[in-house]
Amino acid sequence: MKILHTSDCHIGRQFHNVSLLEDQRHVLDQIVTIAHEQQVDVILIAGDIYDRSVPPSQAVALLDEVLDRINQLNIPVILISGNHDGAERLSFGSAQLAQSGVHILGNIQQIADPVILEDEHGEVAFFGLPYADPATVRHALQVEASSHDEAMAQLMAVIKPQLRANLNNSLNKSSRSVLLSHCFIDGGQSSESERPLSIGGADRVSYQHFADFSYVALGHLHGRQYKGSENIRYSGSILKYSFSEEKQIKSVTLVEMGPSGVQQIDQIPLQPLRDMRTITGALADIIEDAFNDPKRDDYLQIRLTDKHAILDVMGKLRQVYPNVLHIERPGLMAASPQQNARRDQLKKGEFSMFSDFFEQVNGEPLSAEQQSYVLQTLADLHEKDLHNKAL
Repeated sequence: MKILHTSDCHIGRQFHNVSLLEDQRHVLDQIVTIAHEQQVDVILIAGDIYDRSVPPSQAVALLDEVLDRINQLNIPVILISGNHDGAERLSFGSAQLAQSGVHILGNIQQIADPVILEDEHGEVAFFGLPYADPATVRHALQVEASSHDEAMAQLMAVIKPQLRANLNNSLNKSSRSVLLSHCFIDGGQSSESERPLSIGGADRVSYQHFADFSYVALGHLHGRQYKGSENIRYSGSILKYSFSEEKQIKSVTLVEMGPSGVQQIDQIPLQPLRDMRTITGALADIIEDAFNDPKRDDYLQIRLTDKHAILDVMGKLRQVYPNVLHIERPGLMAASPQQNARRDQLKKGEFSMFSDFFEQVNGEPLSAEQQSYVLQTLADLHEKDLHNKAL
């Protein structure tokens, strides 16, 4: 059985107030194509389908389009809700959708009821564990759980009897099982774009909870990685959602299940419509280099090394890089003694400040006549202010 594992689509997400829906459509198209070309038997989506619990209508339409295309390929889909999703809304119509091969597992009360698929070696049981915080677990199962790890232990206590039952009912005593879970495994590498599940480390869970499964398809962490063993794996998000992820390779995970468990795991890269990267340098050099940059439409963070004030720096950069999203000025933090002296000079009064501003805009200092006019204007303003205070 061939399994395609992905997660953290975050459909409908915006980054620095820029919609990423077009970028998401581009990558989701690739995932459908990969599923078709690789002739996969099932697609797993391990949570954070949407970016928020009440997604925009365009995001819902995109997911509907993607699921319809997959359905036309006769490939089952199994998905769970993540911490960004609204489990109840995501699960709407799940009973009817299951009849067409789209299994939405968002009900914590049904975690012991697996989706059963078959291949030439027999059955594979797919358990779905939607994101649930300790309070949700306490309420749903009427148990004690103060941390995510304790909550996970209680959830596993519900699922494992069914795992043992599957093993006892298996003719070859090599029952194969897959778990979908949306959680933060202790020791995992996080990114800036992930919403914390809790504070103070209480959101971490041990990978040892998952030792009895043939494969564990994880969601939540945006960098692809595995913890504990190679079959306990995060596929990573489908796109880069922060500049902290710019070095990450985004991919889907292809798992080949043999008669007794996982035989092979491959990662198939995804190609973004626009990459996300950082450019460092002086403004003039960045603008000059842009004309020979074949990826001028990428989403960019610019770190300017210039140590002087620059007017309308975003406007200048967007003339050559239309998708500059963020600018940092580390050069201003490393000011020279001359610049520090200049800052002290600006504190002397309005005239010094205006003179400095005038020189920056025009490239030359005030003339004697202009200085006289500015000084007279400032004197008139101060006199008027004193008059108003006296009234």
